[in-house]
Amino acid sequence: MSAYSRPVLLLLCGLLLFTVSIAVLNTLVPLWLTHEALPTWQVGLVSSSYFSGNLVGTLIAGGLIRRYGFNKSYYLSCIIFALATAGLAVSVNFWAWLCWRFMAGVGCALIWVVVESALLRSGTARNRGQLLAAYMMVYYLGTVMGQLLLGMASTALLSVIPWVTSLVIIAILPLLFTRIANQDLDQPRTTVWPMLKRRSARLGINGCIISGIVLGSLYGLMPLYLSHQGMSDGNVGYWMALLVSSGIIGQWPVGRMADRYGRLLVLRIQVFVVILGCIAMLGNYAMAPALFILGCAGFTLYPVAMSWACEKVSPDELVAMNQALLLSYTLGSLAGPTMTAMLMQSYSDRLLFVMIAAVALIYLIMLLRKPDHHKTPLAAA
Repeated sequence: MSAYSRPVLLLLCGLLLFTVSIAVLNTLVPLWLTHEALPTWQVGLVSSSYFSGNLVGTLIAGGLIRRYGFNKSYYLSCIIFALATAGLAVSVNFWAWLCWRFMAGVGCALIWVVVESALLRSGTARNRGQLLAAYMMVYYLGTVMGQLLLGMASTALLSVIPWVTSLVIIAILPLLFTRIANQDLDQPRTTVWPMLKRRSARLGINGCIISGIVLGSLYGLMPLYLSHQGMSDGNVGYWMALLVSSGIIGQWPVGRMADRYGRLLVLRIQVFVVILGCIAMLGNYAMAPALFILGCAGFTLYPVAMSWACEKVSPDELVAMNQALLLSYTLGSLAGPTMTAMLMQSYSDRLLFVMIAAVALIYLIMLLRKPDHHKTPLAAA
């Protein structure tokens, strides 16, 4: 039986439309605030408020899915995000946008938990890797499409908000034609906190935290860095598209290497390549290959760490583990832009890459520990 059943395909179609909207706003919100002459630290706080919403959404997603099921939770997520997007058109006010982006972050986290959990529950031990790879491919493809749209359409606030909001509403339609069974209703409730304490999944959880710091900084502050280099909004979109496209290109080969050579070795290589990409950006080498290297390693870090951790739990614990991993990711995403924005404000925009390289080095040291130094041998992973 194919892993790509009708519910899975429709779910991925809805995710694609939703992701295009996320990508457009993640790039344009920092640029709109910059055009309004807001200081860098305020831009960083608005980015962090989005990730704070991710944190809250992750915590409430399990209970929401358990009570209302996957379909209704998906509809609610889209409605929340659509309202938060439409609210941005009211006025460009720092405090208002802080609240709207927080609300958008809640909606996004709900979508991620719903989609990831539904895909993992729909699959088996043999095809979950395929489903996760398809999920990441669709997510990054939607992100690239959103970045490319910035170069083809007006980036003015009142021009973008109507069609982005409409796209989110349209993303509801695919799920109206299928029903995703909620298999957790008769299972004993599993909470997030025991998942975070599970030693066998510790390196995967740490990897999600580091991935959150890296990707949160890139998503939230790379547009600001490029804008400060004198680039137009359209050019910023193209460079961001290159960054995310490299993540798409890296998904399948990295996933195959992880299956063949083990996730520990692949994680070590990925983190080392992230450091090399940051050094290349700091050294003023050709920006295209440097961003490609950085994106290829950085955007494939999360699925490898996530798949490692999910293999350590039983099927009825997948939603809880998924929440725990997203919680770890959002904590990193929350801390990354906040700390990096303050460093960029106080010193230089180049601190963006210094910060990413530093946290990657910390994780590399964790990964280089010998397997027998851990309570649970990592070689088995």
